Amino acid sequence: MHVLVVRGGWVGHHPEVTTDSFLPFLRAHGYRPTVRDTLDAYLDADLLAGTDLIVQCWSMGTIDDAQLRGLTAAVAAGTGFAGWHGGIVAAFLGQQQYHRLTGGVFVDHPGDFVDYEVVVLPERAGHPIVRGIDRIRLHTEQYWVLTDALNDVLATTTLAAGAGTPWPEPVAVPAVWTRRWGAGRVFVCTVGHHPPDLAVPEVRTIVERGMLWATRGRGPG
Repeated sequence: MHVLVVRGGWVGHHPEVTTDSFLPFLRAHGYRPTVRDTLDAYLDADLLAGTDLIVQCWSMGTIDDAQLRGLTAAVAAGTGFAGWHGGIVAAFLGQQQYHRLTGGVFVDHPGDFVDYEVVVLPERAGHPIVRGIDRIRLHTEQYWVLTDALNDVLATTTLAAGAGTPWPEPVAVPAVWTRRWGAGRVFVCTVGHHPPDLAVPEVRTIVERGMLWATRGRGPG
């Protein structure tokens, strides 16, 4: 199996350190990694045709039309697409076709670093990505994302409401989801602002399982 790691954009999300931390896991599971620090990787049709999984960590930035066409065509043809936090849902803000692929877009993280929980939905507890995980307690950025009904939401987080918030009641938003796009699979985890978040055992497990799940030909789930 071949995995293409595409990383860059805003350095505050540590694209090199975080993606490097997953390479030993991927190699141990039979993947051959190719790492690219440019979105022009999405212009290489031969490279994409031989790729079973794309792991993207590219926060903010812009993607041009040709690069985006290459990415979306690859996923629709069966290449998996996976990522965490800003590297996937705070990428290329304002590019609607990209957000349609991922199924969600970052809009805020109220309070910056806060204490919160990610809770696995009881009806999805048997899914291979979250099996055996009930809830995760965290102190980091809590993403408020806008999503749509095509996603298979596995876990949510609830943003608290109070006297200082303009929203009148708590807001539950997806925190972990999957999505089908053509023949491809998409996996998103909104946790992962910096390396300590991805070292939390439950978060690490979810991201590792999510990459496996999204990979072309990995079977049902």
